Amino acid sequence: MTSHLTDAQQGLSVFSDPASVAVVGASDNPAKWGYWLARGALSGGHRRTVDLVNRTGSTVLGHPTAPSLSQLPQVPELVTLAVPAPSIAAVVDGGLALGVRGFLSITARIPGEPELARRIRAGGARLIGGNSLGIYDADSELSLAWGHFFPGPVAIVTQSGQLGSELAIRLRREGIGVSRFVSVGNQSDVDATEVLAELATHDSTEIIALYLEGFSSGVELFETLRLLRAAGKPTLLLTVGASSASSRLARSHTGSMTADTDLVDAVCRASGVLRVRTPAELVDVARGFLTVRGVAGRSIAIAGDSGGQCGVAADVAVDGGLLVAALSERTEGRLASTVPEDAAYENPVDLAGSGEEDLQVYASVIEDLLDDPGVQTVVLTGYFGLYSEDTPSLAETEVQVAHRIGAAAQDRGKAVVVHTMAPHSLVATALRTAGVPVVGSIERAVRIVRGLAALHLAPPGATQKGPAVQNPSEPGYWPARAMLMSAGVALPAARHIDDVDDLTGLAAALCAPYVLKAGWIEHKTEQGAVVLGLHDENALRVAYAEMRGRLGDGEYVVEEQDTRPHCVEMIVGGRRDSALGPVVVVGMGGTEAEVWKDVAIECAPVDATRALAMLDRLRCAPLLKTFRGRPAVDTDALAQIVASISQLISTRPDLTEVELNPVRVSPQGALAVDALVVRSLPWGEPEYSEEPAADHEQPNNQTESSVLPAHRPEDALR
Repeated sequence: MTSHLTDAQQGLSVFSDPASVAVVGASDNPAKWGYWLARGALSGGHRRTVDLVNRTGSTVLGHPTAPSLSQLPQVPELVTLAVPAPSIAAVVDGGLALGVRGFLSITARIPGEPELARRIRAGGARLIGGNSLGIYDADSELSLAWGHFFPGPVAIVTQSGQLGSELAIRLRREGIGVSRFVSVGNQSDVDATEVLAELATHDSTEIIALYLEGFSSGVELFETLRLLRAAGKPTLLLTVGASSASSRLARSHTGSMTADTDLVDAVCRASGVLRVRTPAELVDVARGFLTVRGVAGRSIAIAGDSGGQCGVAADVAVDGGLLVAALSERTEGRLASTVPEDAAYENPVDLAGSGEEDLQVYASVIEDLLDDPGVQTVVLTGYFGLYSEDTPSLAETEVQVAHRIGAAAQDRGKAVVVHTMAPHSLVATALRTAGVPVVGSIERAVRIVRGLAALHLAPPGATQKGPAVQNPSEPGYWPARAMLMSAGVALPAARHIDDVDDLTGLAAALCAPYVLKAGWIEHKTEQGAVVLGLHDENALRVAYAEMRGRLGDGEYVVEEQDTRPHCVEMIVGGRRDSALGPVVVVGMGGTEAEVWKDVAIECAPVDATRALAMLDRLRCAPLLKTFRGRPAVDTDALAQIVASISQLISTRPDLTEVELNPVRVSPQGALAVDALVVRSLPWGEPEYSEEPAADHEQPNNQTESSVLPAHRPEDALR
C-alpha cells in the first residue's frame, strides 16, 4: 500500500483496540446515546480501562462518573463524545491538553467542525465523526455504538450510520455477524479509505460491506479496495447518485450520457468491487459468498420439479444478465436416462415428478449438470426442502440428498444455489451447512448467482499507460488536430483558410465534396456556421463569401466530406473525473447519441482487446456486424481509436474531456469526422472557444477538433 495507507493502519489502532476508553456524556437513560455508549464500553471492561464522564458526577449503570476528563485518574486513549454540540470544542481541547489519542464524535452539527478536526490532527490525535453512529470491533470486544452486534465475518464501513445499522440487523437475521463496524459520519478527519486500509490486517474480516454517498478521493479509495480484493477480502459497495449530478457539468455528449454510477461501475470493475443496489441485495450476496465453497459463473443450468417454476426461473435469470447454457449431448443423454420420458431434459430441466418417486434424483440431476463443461452454476428451484415438512418420514432422506448436493458442488468446484418453498426448513439448514445458499424466491437466487459471478471474476489487468505528457496542449483547431492524429486517430484531410486567396487551387489539395466551417463558433447550425455538400471550388467561394460577410473574420476551415458507404456512426470519448480518474466511453453516435444513451465505459487506459469487449456490450453491437446484407464494419479500427483516446486522456493531465462524434466506421476503416477537446485551465486565465464540436444535424458532418478550456460551473450549466 501507499505510505498514506500505512500511516493510516498505524494511526487508527486507537479506534479498534484502545487500552482505555472514556465516555463523555454517559447516562442511565436507555433513550440517550450516553447510555448505549457507556453500556457498550463497560461490556469490554475486562479488556481495557473504562471511565465514564457526566457533568453531575452521578452514578451511571452502577459505576461512578467524573465531572470532566481532567478529573479522571488516568488519561484515556479514546474519548467518545455524546454531549451537546456547543460543548464539544471545550471537551476536545481539554482532551488534547491531556494527551488523548482519539476522539469518536456521535454529536452532529458541531460548530466549526472542520477547524476542530484540524486542531485534533495538529495535536497528534485523530477524529472519527462527527455525526457517527459509533464503532465496534469483535476481536477486541470494543462496542461504542447504538444497537447490538455479535461477532462474524462481515466488516461494515458506512457513511450513513442508520443504513449501516440496517445492514447489521439484516445480517443478524441471516445468522451472520460483524467483524468490525465503523460509521465514519462526516469524515472531518478519518475517512473511509483509511478505515478500509486497516482491514487488510484484520483477520476476522472476510468480506466488506461499504456504503458511501460520495467519492471525493476515489482514486485512492478504489486502489485500497483493489488491494483488499487481492488479499481475498472483496467489497460489496452500496451507493447513491444515479441522478448523475456530475454529468450535468460535462461539456461533451459522452459526459452527459454517463451517470455518476456509470463511472463508479467502471472503477468497480477495474478494482474487483461489486456494486449492489439495495441492502437486501448486499446481504444476499454476502451470505452467498460466505456459504459457497466453489466458484460461481454466469453460465447456468436450471433444474426443478415444476415446469412453471423452471420457466419463470429461466426468464428471471436472463433478465438478470445470466446465460441459460446449452447442454452438451453427453449431459442430455445422461439426463434422459434419469428423468421420465416426457420430462424436459434440455436446459431448464424439469424433473416431472421423478423427484417425488425418488428424492435421490435431485442429486443425480444436479451432479450431471455440474459435470457439463458449459455449466458454471446450477440453480435448483421449486419444492425441494419442503418434503420433510409435509411428510416428516422423508426428512432423513431429504437431508441426506441435501448433503449429497453440497458434496457434488464442492467436489467439482462449482456453485449450486437453491430456491425453495421452505427456506427455513431443516433441509435448508442442511444445504447451507453443505455450502449451498438457500433463499425463498427465484429473484434472490438469481441475485446471488449474479453477484457471486462478479466477485469470482478476476478484475482485468491494468493496461500499460504511456508516459505522461508534461507540455500542455496549445489552444486552437490545428494543435488539436495534430494531437489527435499523433494519438492514432484518423481524421479527414482539411485546410486552414485565412482569406479568400487560400481557396485558390483547393481542388489540388482536397477532394470534393467539401465542408466549410467557422471554427470559433460553438452552435454552428443555429448561426449558419457550417455548410456541407460543396461540390466544387466555385460553390466553396460563394459559401465562404456569404459566411464571412455574416460572421466576420476568424478561423475558417475546409474539410473533405466523408461519403463512404455502409458506415455506422459511433461516439468515442474520454473523461478525466476529478475524483475517480480517467475513463473512456464508446457507444452509438451521431445526432441521436444522447437519445439512445447506448454506451460502454471503462477506466482508462484500455487496450484494443478490452475495447472490443466494450463494443460487444453495446445494444447497437449487431449493427457493427453483417446486417441485412450490409457488410460488417472494421471493429478493429474502431477499437484502436477507443484505445488511443483512452491513452490520450490518461496521459494528458491538461485535458478533461475528449470526444469524437461521430466516428464513421465502414468496412474499410474508422474516421473521426467531428471532435471536441476540453482543456483544463487554472481559474483566472482567459477563456477561449477556438473550435468546439459541431452540431450533428447532417449525417456526413466533418471534423471539428479543438482545444477548449474547462468552463466554470456557472458556465457549464447554461
